Amino acid sequence: MDEKEKSKSMKPKIVAGAVLLLLVLCVVVAKKQSGGNQAGGFKKGGRGGGNTVVSVKTQVLEETTLHGYISTNGEIESENSVNVFPDASGKVMETNVMLGSPVRRGDIIAYVDPSAPGQYYKKSPVYAPISGSVISTPLKNGTTVSTSTAIAIIGDISNLQVSADIPERYVSVLKKGLKADITVEAYPDVVFKATVTRVSPVVDTTSRTKEVILHFDEKDERINAGMFGKVKLFTEDYTGAVVMPSDSLVQNGDDYFAYVVNDDATVSKRKVTRGKSVDGVVQILDGVSAGERVVVQGQTSLGDGSKIQDITNGVQKK
Repeated sequence: MDEKEKSKSMKPKIVAGAVLLLLVLCVVVAKKQSGGNQAGGFKKGGRGGGNTVVSVKTQVLEETTLHGYISTNGEIESENSVNVFPDASGKVMETNVMLGSPVRRGDIIAYVDPSAPGQYYKKSPVYAPISGSVISTPLKNGTTVSTSTAIAIIGDISNLQVSADIPERYVSVLKKGLKADITVEAYPDVVFKATVTRVSPVVDTTSRTKEVILHFDEKDERINAGMFGKVKLFTEDYTGAVVMPSDSLVQNGDDYFAYVVNDDATVSKRKVTRGKSVDGVVQILDGVSAGERVVVQGQTSLGDGSKIQDITNGVQKK
């Protein structure tokens, strides 16, 4: 065999040998990488068990009362107020009071001139029917009025109330004695306590609401008639169950699960039964008990039996 023929017969053997050597090198590198990961310790994050450790935050379950409530708006007004009407039609010729003026029953607050062209009549006085304060701006002089025109409104501003309209769907929980927190724009950080003293016996057919009247538990000079109030009306208390944040539960179809922390720094996935929910906190009626520690953050990376590192309040717990 000459040299050319020997060279041609050796080429396939050389190529095959090179491919085999490359495969061997790949296997060796893969084994080294695998061994390096095992020697490198735990891997943070991820779902499942093994050596994976997931950083989470937890809380200890306690029985807590949730306070159900209705949020609505209300008008702060005088408990007792009346419109003041003249005894005769004509023009307002004199006004003795202004907005906020205190008056006593029987005081003359204005005069009306009932005269007509070609006729002259004595001016007709307008009397305050009750004691209190003028809570609406009186009509200006020269205004034409009739016996059905209110010249002013007088109210007892020492006793204020809040009127609020509650949607029809909440009618079943409305009753006298319910407590409420009232806030006003002038003092947004101040909460004024009030109590329901009257519930309308009918539902308004237009607005589909029922009116409730609340009285303040304590008098406060910062509250004025005519103010707009935000009403937080407490309706029911939900007791007898532990609570946890609603978003700390894991949903699978129609079922909900919580992760309970074990003594060996692992978690158990428990099916739970939810109860009432208020402001992002939910009752847990079954599946967990008071005193158990549950995961409230990081639960989406967990599985049953996962290892965890508790970093609640920035402190690692073992």
